Amino acid sequence: GTGMSDTCLFCKIIKGDIPSGKLYEDDDIFAFRDIAPQAPLHFLIVPKKHISGPSGVTPGDEQLIGKMIRMAGEIAGKAGIGHYRLVFNNGEGVGQSVFHIHMHVLGGRSMGWPPG
Repeated sequence: GTGMSDTCLFCKIIKGDIPSGKLYEDDDIFAFRDIAPQAPLHFLIVPKKHISGPSGVTPGDEQLIGKMIRMAGEIAGKAGIGHYRLVFNNGEGVGQSVFHIHMHVLGGRSMGWPPG
């Protein structure tokens, strides 16, 4: 089973209960456009398995997280974007608002460092 949560926003999006700008889906992951984009290309990749955040990743999840990173490049590449930023937030203090691990993929504009 995927261990989905009935109350989690991203689990509902994955199940199709809430519409989203879906970009990609397979048995393991789901990618969709960010509802409040911060760059010309801004989408999220989430595992279908409910993991609370980066600190909830277990050794058994390592292949899944690697797939998320690989697919970021594939999806961005199909959009013609070769330079992109990947962001994982862990905890409210750094901006995590949904407690289902998600990777932001942002591209299509120049970005400074460090982030704000």
